[in-house]
Amino acid sequence: MKLVQFGAGNIGRSFIGQVFAAAGWDVVFVDVDERLVKLLNEKQYYNVVIKRESQRDEVRRIGPVRAVDGRDAAAAAMEVAGADIAGTSVGKNALPKVLPLIARGLAERRKLEAGGATDKDSPLSIIIAENDREAPELFRSVLSAELEPEYPLNQLVGLVETSIGKMVPIMKAADLAADPLQLFAEEYETLIVDKRAFRGPLPDIPALYPVDPIAAYVDRKLFIHNLGHAAAAYLGFAAPGKNSSEINLPTFTIPEALSLPGVEQSVRMAMNEAADALVMEYQQSQYPGSYSREDLSAHIEDLLFRFKNTALGDTVHRVGRDLRRKLAREDRITGAMLLCAKHSLPFTTVANVYRAALEFAAPAEDGGLFPSDAEFRKTYGLDNCAQNTGCSPERIKRILREVSGLDGNNPKDESVISEVLPTTLP
Repeated sequence: MKLVQFGAGNIGRSFIGQVFAAAGWDVVFVDVDERLVKLLNEKQYYNVVIKRESQRDEVRRIGPVRAVDGRDAAAAAMEVAGADIAGTSVGKNALPKVLPLIARGLAERRKLEAGGATDKDSPLSIIIAENDREAPELFRSVLSAELEPEYPLNQLVGLVETSIGKMVPIMKAADLAADPLQLFAEEYETLIVDKRAFRGPLPDIPALYPVDPIAAYVDRKLFIHNLGHAAAAYLGFAAPGKNSSEINLPTFTIPEALSLPGVEQSVRMAMNEAADALVMEYQQSQYPGSYSREDLSAHIEDLLFRFKNTALGDTVHRVGRDLRRKLAREDRITGAMLLCAKHSLPFTTVANVYRAALEFAAPAEDGGLFPSDAEFRKTYGLDNCAQNTGCSPERIKRILREVSGLDGNNPKDESVISEVLPTTLP
C-alpha cells in the first residue's frame, strides 16, 4: 500500500507520513524543496524526536521513504496514478499549484485503468491535512476544472477533511544543522478524518479516528485548540510579567506564558466560552452525539496540559505569528466570538484575546518580527497600541472591519464590535 504525501514539512513528515509508515505503508513525499527531496532520497528515512514533559526524548526512525520533486509534474502525476491514498499538507497558498498536479495524476490513473494496467475505476481518497475549512471546496472546484467534464469526480475521488491537532515547534538552526531532516514533535497521534468522505474502504491505520460530522471536530480544533493556543501567546505577550529579566523574548515559550499570573486562568476561560457555543451549535442542534460539554471540558484540560510541555519548546512567536490570518472572520478568535454571538452567549474573555493580539510583537529567534506581522503593525499603527493606551476606537474599528470582515450594520457583527472596543479609552 502506498501513500503519496504532498508536502514534506512539519505535519507531512511528523504526522501523516509517520502514522502511515508505522502501519507498514510505503510513503512517497512530493515537495518543491530540492535539498529536502535530495536528502530524503539519500537517507530514505528521517527522525521524529518525541518531546515529553520531564521525560527523555524518544527518537523514532521513519522509513523507508522516498521523495519526488514537485516541479517534475510528470513524475508527481505518476505517483498519484499508482497511489492507494494521497494526502496534502502544503498550506492554503500552495494548494493552487499542487491541485493541478493531483488532477493530472487522476487523469493518468484513469488512463491506466482503461488500459487494464490497474483495477478499473479504483477510487482514490485524498487526506486534506490543511486545517482550512474551505479547502475541500477548493479541491472540488480546481479538480473539476482541471479534469475532463465526463470524469466521475464524486465517485472516484474522496475529499477527506481532517482536524489536525499535532503541535510541532519551529526547529532551531542548531538542531537543523545537526540533522536537517529531524523534527521535534509532541506525542499526539490521533488523525481525525471525515468518515463519510472516503471512497472505498477505510485504510487500516491505527491512528485514524473517523468521525461524523467532521465539521464538529474542525470547529472544535479551531475554536478550542487554536483559540486557546493563540490566547496563551497573545495574553502572555501582553502580560507585564513577560518583561521579567528571566524571560528572553526571542525564545519566550508558551509554557512560560502560561506560568505568568492570570494567563492560564484567562486562557481556560476563553476556551470555555467557545466550548459553550460549540455545544449549542452541534450537541443541541442537528448533530446530537458529536461531543458533550463534559467531553469538551476534558479536552480543554488535556490541551492545557499539552500546551505546558516545556520539552517541546514551542515559542510564543510561532504560535501567535500571522496576525492577519488569525484575526480573520472565520478564524479562531473572530470566528469564536461570532459563534458565541449567534447563540447569545458571552465572550468577554475571547474579546480580551482579540485586544491582546493588537499588542503582539513577539520576535523570532533572529530578533525580527514575522514579515507579514511587521507589515500589519505598520499599516494599522499598532506600535503605539501597547495595552491599548494609544489605540483609538477608530483604529480598532478599522481592523475589525478590514481584517476581521465585520459589518456594523449586521446585528451579530455589531455585538462583536461592541465587545471588542475597550470600555475605557484615552
